[in-house]
Amino acid sequence: MHLYIGNKEVPVKWENNDSVTALKKLLPLTISMSKFGGFEQVGSLGHKIVSNDRQTKTKPGDIVLYSSRQLVMFYGTNSWAYTRLGHLDLSKEEIRDLLDRNNVTVTLK
Repeated sequence: MHLYIGNKEVPVKWENNDSVTALKKLLPLTISMSKFGGFEQVGSLGHKIVSNDRQTKTKPGDIVLYSSRQLVMFYGTNSWAYTRLGHLDLSKEEIRDLLDRNNVTVTLK
């Protein structure tokens, strides 16, 4: 699975779990993200998928599923119940440059 933020392909280390398998079945998928809380981007998958939420402390680059239907990408940290999907394989500075702005579009292929 390939992830693009805008037109830039971003390297991701995907988890090996049922949620990632379910996400792959939705491809291709384009998600309009919204900046939230000053530390994350959130966007609707448009579908509910299987989840296995656990209390999690996130770090910049984490990609998680929230409420079985929201894709969340972190450029800061948070603690909440999420299902881990993957991690952006970039530096904290690169992650912040890509995500700490308005009108972020994510495409999964």
